Amino acid sequence: MDTSQRFVRIRGERDNGFIDFDFAIGEPEIFVELILGVADFNEFCATNKVIFLPPLNANEIEGAQIEPRSDWDWRLFDATTTRFK
Repeated sequence: MDTSQRFVRIRGERDNGFIDFDFAIGEPEIFVELILGVADFNEFCATNKVIFLPPLNANEIEGAQIEPRSDWDWRLFDATTTRFK
């Protein structure tokens, strides 16, 4: 694993100006979900010299909710829009 490589995948932009994105170090498949204001996001990306990854699905950039493929395939963001039993 090359820890000098940093990756960002933008997931969406909120109406209040915050950007939802994934951040990974070394391996783009292992990431954390983050949210920052535009100015802070730009500074974060510059400081970390990130490699921007393409969106997984064009609808995600527009903020559309995509159904998880399985019980194990979900994001923290999904918990804010899903009612659990």
